[in-house]
Formats: sequence, structure tokens, C-alpha cells
Amino acid sequence: EEGPVLMADHLPSGLLEACVVVGASGDKLKDSLQQGNSTTDLLILDPEVLQVHVPPFVTKENADESGVPRTFSRVQCRRSFIKKKERLVVAPSGPGGAGSSEGATVTEDVSVPKDIDLMALPQLCFPGGLQVTNEPKEERFHFLVFTDVFGNQTHGVVVQCCRPFQEGSVFYQNGHWSSTRTTKLYTAFAICVISKHPYYNALKDCLSCLLVQLRTCRLSEERVKEFAAKLSLVPIPPPGQLHVVFNLRPLMIILPSREDKEHPAVDLDLHLPFLCFRSKQILQIITGILMEQRVVFFSADWARLTLVAECFMFYIHPLHWQHPYVPILSAQMLDFVMAPTAFLMGCHLNHFEEVAAETDDLILINIDDGTVSSSCSETVDLPDVPFISAECFTKRRKGLQLQYDLEVCHQGAGTDVNEMRMLRRQWQQNLNWEIQKVTLELIVNMFRDVSGHLNYEHRVFNSEEFLKTRELADLPFYRKVLETHIFHSFLKDRLNRKMDAFTRMEVNTRSETQKMKAMTDNPRRPTMQEMARKYSSNPEIRLNKRLGMSLPNLGEDRPFLFAVSLFVFFYTAFKIPPKPVKIFKLPECPPPMVHHHVQNYYGELIILLGKAISCVPPEDSTLLARYFYLRGFMNTLCSKRLDALSDFQNLYKTDIEIFPTDLVKALVDSLQKDEFSQVDRRPELKRLIFKVKTDNEMVLVQADDHVKKFQLPKTHMLQEDFVKRIQESGIVKDVATIHRLFEALTVGQQKQIDPEVFRVFYTFWKETEVEAQDVHLPAEVMEHLDNNECVYKLSCSVKTNQGVGKIAMTQKRLFLLTDGRPGFIEITKFRDIKEVKISFAPFLLLRIPSLKIKCSLRKEVFEANLKSACDLWNLMVREMWAGRTMADDHKDPQYMQQALTNVLLMDAVVGCLQTQKAIFAASKLAYFDRVKHEVPVMVPKTTLETLKHKINPSLDLPAPQTVHVLLYTPGQLSYSEADGDGNPKLWCALSGGRVVVFDAASWSMQQNCVQVGSSQLNCMLGLDQDQVWIGSQDSIIYIIDTCLCMSCSVLLHGACFNPTVPLLPPRQTYSCSADGTVILWDLSTLKVKKQFQLTCDRLMSIHYTLTVYYYSIFSTVCFFQRGQLWTSCSDSDELCLWHCKDLTKPFLRVRLQNCTGVNCMIKVKNQIWVGCSGPSPDQCRMSGKIYIVDTESHSVEKELMAHTDSVQALCSAEGRYVLSGSACQDGKIAIWKVE
Repeated sequence: EEGPVLMADHLPSGLLEACVVVGASGDKLKDSLQQGNSTTDLLILDPEVLQVHVPPFVTKENADESGVPRTFSRVQCRRSFIKKKERLVVAPSGPGGAGSSEGATVTEDVSVPKDIDLMALPQLCFPGGLQVTNEPKEERFHFLVFTDVFGNQTHGVVVQCCRPFQEGSVFYQNGHWSSTRTTKLYTAFAICVISKHPYYNALKDCLSCLLVQLRTCRLSEERVKEFAAKLSLVPIPPPGQLHVVFNLRPLMIILPSREDKEHPAVDLDLHLPFLCFRSKQILQIITGILMEQRVVFFSADWARLTLVAECFMFYIHPLHWQHPYVPILSAQMLDFVMAPTAFLMGCHLNHFEEVAAETDDLILINIDDGTVSSSCSETVDLPDVPFISAECFTKRRKGLQLQYDLEVCHQGAGTDVNEMRMLRRQWQQNLNWEIQKVTLELIVNMFRDVSGHLNYEHRVFNSEEFLKTRELADLPFYRKVLETHIFHSFLKDRLNRKMDAFTRMEVNTRSETQKMKAMTDNPRRPTMQEMARKYSSNPEIRLNKRLGMSLPNLGEDRPFLFAVSLFVFFYTAFKIPPKPVKIFKLPECPPPMVHHHVQNYYGELIILLGKAISCVPPEDSTLLARYFYLRGFMNTLCSKRLDALSDFQNLYKTDIEIFPTDLVKALVDSLQKDEFSQVDRRPELKRLIFKVKTDNEMVLVQADDHVKKFQLPKTHMLQEDFVKRIQESGIVKDVATIHRLFEALTVGQQKQIDPEVFRVFYTFWKETEVEAQDVHLPAEVMEHLDNNECVYKLSCSVKTNQGVGKIAMTQKRLFLLTDGRPGFIEITKFRDIKEVKISFAPFLLLRIPSLKIKCSLRKEVFEANLKSACDLWNLMVREMWAGRTMADDHKDPQYMQQALTNVLLMDAVVGCLQTQKAIFAASKLAYFDRVKHEVPVMVPKTTLETLKHKINPSLDLPAPQTVHVLLYTPGQLSYSEADGDGNPKLWCALSGGRVVVFDAASWSMQQNCVQVGSSQLNCMLGLDQDQVWIGSQDSIIYIIDTCLCMSCSVLLHGACFNPTVPLLPPRQTYSCSADGTVILWDLSTLKVKKQFQLTCDRLMSIHYTLTVYYYSIFSTVCFFQRGQLWTSCSDSDELCLWHCKDLTKPFLRVRLQNCTGVNCMIKVKNQIWVGCSGPSPDQCRMSGKIYIVDTESHSVEKELMAHTDSVQALCSAEGRYVLSGSACQDGKIAIWKVE
């Protein structure tokens, strides 16, 4: 019995959690009438629970021997509830023709889900009280949300119905019928359907169908129980684009799916608040929620309270409200608003004055009037939403079409109610999609820059520095929000690199400037482009300062500088249409109380899902996954455990994101002996079960989930602690640079940093950043500079041979900002410098130092009397010159960025130390100048001619990582907006399963961390322009769907590692592993077509032909062409050529000079490119070599040297370029031109 019960614990809840009938008992009705002075008095009664219906509804004796529940339910999560139960006695018909019913009351012990509070439910079903009236009232719906102490929510939909309880001339009293002439009286009963899922519209429709039946017959327990039993048979669709529809007569009920696992289903009208409030009020309410205020909604309509509150919960997504949340308070619960903590609650409008008078500091929201006030005044003392975000939201809102009547005014009258409802639902679904994009953009614009102030390695958020980058008027908003629990959880998700809706929109809407900034690790300085906006008199230019690519429709009539390149792209990104939805119709519902009918229903459902699976094209893997998911649960309910495991196994191939890990573990644990014997005949199930058991044996490491605020150290720091503190501060990440900084700050003293020295250094660094923000260059000066140039250093006014002014340093040049009338005189670009030296000019009895800079483009030497700052400027200019030279020689712009960081650290060290040793200390940071003079690296002419560019995939990391695999995927000439851009991509596999993705059109980093397992990745293969296969040492092949925001599915290769995946037509591929296992996969179905085992020490690769080659453990590469086989080894300095017909010995050997081992090899046109290890880095700075061998002459055409560590990976880009990746001492990617 234990196995099935355990499995039931992991089954998902279905549509129904419970169905409860609430009203006044017969005894209460009799007592109230006997106590009343007249029958016309309107009495208030205490509602009670009259009926409780919870799954499973199939009785235990009808269940099979396995004991598996017959509906979606968690049978063990129950507690006892003593319910009163009426025995109804039907009175004979009076003159009016209708009988009446009263009854005695007994008690019944009912088992209910433990997280449903039936004690408080009656008050919530009748929040305004249960009245006796002399006129019938119309049916009314309202909605409930229950939240437990863990934050888990349960949702309820309530309908109140009126029924007569005293009518005509008969009345049941004292055990017998008496005939009296009385006034007809009415009371209400409520039916509440409770679900784990927020299906407000669907459950409302379900109750509407039940009401149709109840209008023609009396309320009976059997009828309500049958209704509840039908709902319990309805499965919930998995996250994605598959919706479920079922027929409840007379309506077709649709259950929309969730967008993803983190997002609840949207089954309400998200535009309701837009109909009630203006933009200003909506932003005030969002501000109150984000600041965790005590918020109370008011309305005369109970239904509006929950629906509007729920809409605002969607508006702040992916942030989550984490405090008490009670959208409906009954009259007896009004004391809840006295709670001292943050909360969000809802009250009837009648209590507005009472609540406002009793409690201070409440945000009072009148839904009916569309007003927002506080309990202290008619206005709200809340900071405004950041101006730029608010303006964007307001303009977006104006573009929404909120009136359905305007949408359909051209259409004729419909005659099919379900067809009309479907059209209305489609319109609402599209509008909900647009509203979610508008509100998500609001959140993204508010918190876009947060990631720039995070240190991921040490999980630190530098809030003070973030606040310094905010506009002055926006500071009150951010100061409050940054202290909330909501924002703290948001930070955790950012530090965990969560790929949610926020991250996707933030990445997709980055401006070109923001993309370029993301590629550099330079300290923050305003670019000329940003400076132009900041000091512009045009308000629309200022408005667009931080929005990246948002607001594409602003200022279209008045073009301005920089606007076009900044905003064009996002216009398409924001207009992404909702993904197409697929509808799956459930079979007609059977008699839900009969076991064999329910079993037949499940069987029919499994057959329908099988037909749906067979009709889906194999490339639509996401839809296939949803069908497999549903069929797996159906098979689980029918105790078909192996079939269920097979369906869940298919999720590995289609979409691993929805894989039900806990249920699969429970299924494996519950397998019987005969089922294990069948597993041996099903290899894929065998691999799945092996993985489940392996995962169970693994020790779970608790994920680090803390978030720290940066704080200055209070104790002395050794080098290791100093590295950590500097990284936390956000000053610099690179460990080698921090080590040099440590040496600079400890010159002539013990090798530890005093906390006061750290504080002074940090303060100087940050003050310099702040001063740079205030630099204002005249427009006449800015027009001489590039858009992305920043002023990093500005001297005091000095005398020069070009006039008096301030020397300014950007990342590209030096220029003189002349005094008096501001003017621009270019001194030199760093790449044009020929000589930098200090000379001494006599002045009276003094010798004043001056800096001389000779430029290759001018005869005249520039000279500036920098006085005491001369030595520092000499160091800085030399370092920038050396960095520029190395960047040009190596085609690596990061050298220039590193040199710039070194220069700014020098400046901070001199400003911090203020001693005679300050310049000597700063010289410790002159890394490139020292390399230039001590270990000059001459790049061979052949390398310079072939090398095009270098990029750094480890930019966001504290130290370089080895580039294990490279893959180029071509762009798409035609692509849909939903697919994102059509640019080619470069995929780079680093250590620990980390994959970095570059846009190969601009070489900007598109994804800085796609996590693919946690083991080393060995190979990658691009398929059909929308899939990337990645082989890992954890014995898994990961499949990345590039069109679905890098969603991942996997193939279980087996208990082996090092899979490789060459493509084989037609639509099939082999994979191999080091233990000799070879598998042939069908790409359409991702099923194993063939599997065999080779006997070898270590299988490294297979080729396009059906022949498999294997070598000793030292064999590293092989390449097949025209009957010849090229091979080499990781410890060899030669290539061996073999005839495939004679593998006894190679017929030719090609010697690779100064090579110590071959690591990789690819064929490009008629050349073979060979990536090698050269002499150790201690013996030669360029220890990574690439040899280009001609396949016809079998001779080495070129030797290329651009890596300071061995070449580990090669890939070709459409035959025009070759990309090489190196080991961790270099860690860079070089881009080579193919001739």
C-alpha cells in the first residue's frame, strides 16, 4: 500500500480540490422564524457548511488492487471535519403547487484537504452576511484566494443562489405539517468550487452550467456531488501552449495553460483595472505594492475585489507579493486591517469610512470610483514611479484596445453561443498578452540596471552604487523598494541567473550601447551619446536615456541624434505576437461515480492523446511534450506504470522543463518484479531508471541562496580576502589585476591591506566615478568624438604649447579642452603615439617637469606642464599606448579595455596613498607597458594578415576558462518575429557546463550563461537552425531549442560519457561514448534506431561514413577525406595519413614544427586546420599554434600564433572564417580569415 500512497502524493491536483455547499441549516431557519416578530423582518443568519465533496469519488471497494486513486487527488493530505448533514423531508404540495423542504440535522465526519479552512469558509461565501428576504435575488458570483503559511495559494469561485424556504400555506414545524397563510420568504445558499489553480473564468462557467440544472430542480446532494465528480476528472494542462477544453453542457469550458512553470495560468480579464483607473492611479497602486505598504481595496461588488487584486499580482510579475493577501474580508474579519505588517486586503465599500478612521497609514483604493487615497488624507504620500518608466507605461497604455464592442462592431449577430464565447476569449487572450508585455516592460525599465551592480561569484548587490546612478527625483522610490522582501527575492533570481520573462525582455531590448557596454568590464563613465541626452534641451531625448530599445514610437516626427540606431530593433521585439495555441478536447464526461465508466473514460483519453501525438509533426517538440505529459499522467492513474514512464521519458527528448521529477521517482520506486523484467527489454526505460536511481544516490548540495549588501571591510585583509572584497565592490573582477593592485597597495609594508586604506581607495574610486558623471562637454567638442567614447581622466588647467586648458583622456585619444571659449584640440590617438617622455623646463631657479608626447601624424611635439601630476600622466599615457599597440597587434580590443582599467587603478592608488612611494606603487599596475619593454611579443606577419578579431567568452568571470568546444550556426534570411533575430550565432562551451552565445554579426555577447548540466561539454552540433545538440561528460546529450529562449531537452546516452554527434542524412545521427557505445538516433522521433558496442580502450569520434574508427587512449583526432584518413595524437608532433583500404600503417607523415601535441582538426575547403599545443607558456608566450595543411600537397602552408595557451577547439564559419578557442591561461577565441 505504501507505494501507491506515495505516488498519489506526487500526482498533480486536478481542476477540483473540493466543492462545498454553504447556507443556513433547517434548524436555524426554524429558530429564526420562531424568534422573529413578523415574517417580514429581514433576518441575518449564520451560514454553515451543508455539503462537502472532495475527490476521490470512486469508492474504495471499486478501486483496483493497487490502491491508486482514480482522480487527481492527494489522498493523504487530509484532515477530519465534522459537518452537519440535513435529512431532507419534502412537504406535500400546497396550493402553490410546489413542495417545500425542511429537515432534521445530523453530523457526519468528512475527510477534506488539509489546506482548506472550512471553518472560515462560510463567512467568505457570504461576506456580507446571509439574509432572509421576502423577494428573490439574482445569482451572484465572487472569487476567493486562500494563502497558507508557506505562501501556497488555493482559489475559490462562489455562486450565491436564492431559494424559497417558506411558501404557500404549508409549514413543517414540531414534527408535523401545519397549514398557515404566510408570506413567501427566501434565503440563499452558496456553492464554492475550490481549486489549486486560478481558473476564475473556467470555474465560473462550470458553476453557470450547474445553475442551469438547479433552476429546473431542487438542490440535492447527489446532483452537486456528481458535478464535483465530473470536475475531478479534468486534468490540468502543463505549462506551454496546449489548452484543454471539455463539454459540461450547455457550455464548452476552456482551461488555458500557464506560460511557464513560474507563471500562474491567466484566466481572468487583465484589463479590468484599466477600465477602473487612470494610468496615474495604476502606477500608484503598483508603487504601493512594490513598497510593501498596507493596501486595502474597496468595492460595492465583491467580485471586483479579488479580480482587480489578482490583476495587480500579474502586473508586478516576475516579482511576487510575499505578505498576507486576503482580497475579501467579511464583516467579521475587519479587525485584520489592524495588523501592523504589510498586507493586501479587500473590503466592501460600506466599510470605507470605518476602516479609514480606525487605522493610520493605509493605502485605500476605491475600485468603483477609481481613486487612491490614504487613511490620513485624500492624497497618497508615495514616491512617484521613475519618470522614464512611467512615461513609457502611459504611452503603451494608450495603444491598447480595451473595448470588445469596438472590435466586433463590423460583425453580424452570432447564433452559436460557444462560437461567440470562443471569439471573445481569443480577443481577451490577445489583450491579456499585450497587457502582460506592457506591465513587464514597466518592471524591466524600473530594474534594468540592477544586474550591472551585482557580483555573481560572491552574491553581492551594491545598492549604494546602484542608487548613485539613479535620477535624483527617482531616489525616494528606489530607496524604499530596495529594502523590501519583494525586491530581495527578485535579487536572488537575478544572482541565480534565472532565465525568466524579465531576463528575456531585458536582453532582447538592450540598445546597441548597452550591448557594447556588456562586452566590456570598464568602470562606468557616460558616453558622448549619453552625455548628449543628459544635457539636451529636448525632453524626448532625456526621456529615452535609460530605456534601451523601448519606446520606438516616441519622437518619430522629430528625429534626433542617435535615435535611429537605438530604437529600430526593439519595435519588432516588442510586437512579438502571442504564440499559437493548440486546443485538446477531452472526451465526453462519463457517469463519474461508477468505476468502470471512469476507467473507460481514462482509456479513451489515452487513445485520443495517442492520436494527437501521431498527428503532430516531429519538429514541433514543444507540443509533443505537452501531449506526452498528459498521457503520462493518465497512464499513471490507470496504474500503467511502464507506459507512464515511457511517456515521461519522451519529455527528455522534447522539453525537459516540464519533466515531473518527483512523480517519476515515485513511479520507479513502485515498480513490481514483473515490471522490472519488462524494463530489460526496453533500453530507453532502462536508461531512465538508471538515471533516476543515480540521482537518488547523489548527495543534494543546498543551493547558496543568500544575498549580501556590499560593506566595507573592518579587519586586515590578506591577498585572498582582498580579491574577494574588490570583486564584491564591483571595481574589477579579474584576479590577476587584483593581485597587481594588492602589490601596489602593500609596497614597502606587510602583505596585508589595512581596512582604512581599503576605505580611502574605494572612496576615491567611487568619487572619481561620480565626478565623471558631472563632466559636461560642449556640443562643439562632442561632435569631434565618437558616440561610445567616454572621458576617463581630466586634468586640472595646465599650460601647454597649444594653449591653456585641461587634458582629457578617453579610451581612444588625448585631447585638450581649452579654457575661455571651450574648444577641442586633439593631442593624439593612442595608436599614433611615437614617444612619451618627461622633460624638465627651467623656470627661475626651479626645474618644472613637463610631459612630451610625439605623434606620428604631426611634426610638432605636444608639451604640457603637468607639474606634480606629470609622473602619473606619464604612467597612464604609456600604459594606454602599450595597450593600444597590443590590441592592434593581436586584433584583441580587450587589451585596450584592460589597459584602461589599469590606468584608472593607478589614478586611484596615487590618490589613496598620497606618499612619495605612490608613483612607484602605481607602476606595479603598468602591466602592458612592462610587457612591451620586458617581454616584447612580435606577432608574425602571416598571423597578422590572417587574424581578423578576438573575443573573450570569460568576460563576466573572475578568471579565464578553457574553451572546450565551438559551434557556429548560420543566420536565417527569413525569420518570424517570434523567433528573435536571424543573425548567425557562435556557441562557446566553457568549463562546468557553461555555454556562452555570441551574435556572430556584431560579436556581441548575447547569452552570458546558458547552463547545460554541470559537467565538461565535449561536442556540439547545430540542427535545422533551431536546435543545438551538446554532448556532455555526464553521459547526456542536451538539446537546446534556440527559438524557445534556450529551452532544453535531453537524450539519455547511457552509463558512459563523451558523446559525439555527427550529422548523417537522411535526418539521423550517430552518437558515441568513450566506453565504445554507439547509438543511431532518428531525428524526427528522437528514438534509438540502432545501438551497438565497440571493443576499444577509448572511443573518441566517429565519421560521416558508416565506418567507426577508434584508437588508443592517446588518440585525439581523426579526419576522413576521399579514402584517406588523417590522424594525430595529443602527444604527437605529426599528422599521419592512412589509406582506408590498408590500415596497417600510415603511408605519409606530416611533421608539425615546434608542436608538442595535436588537440583538434577540421577541414575547410582544401585545407586542414590543426589546433596544437606549443612550447609551455614559460618558454614561449605564444604557446598555442594553428597549422594550415594543404590536402593536395600534404604540406604546411601557414603557422598561426595568436593564443598564449594551447588551442583546444576549432570550428568553421561558412567556409569563410575559422574560429579557434584556447585553454584557460588564454581563454580567448580568435577569428581567422580563410583564403
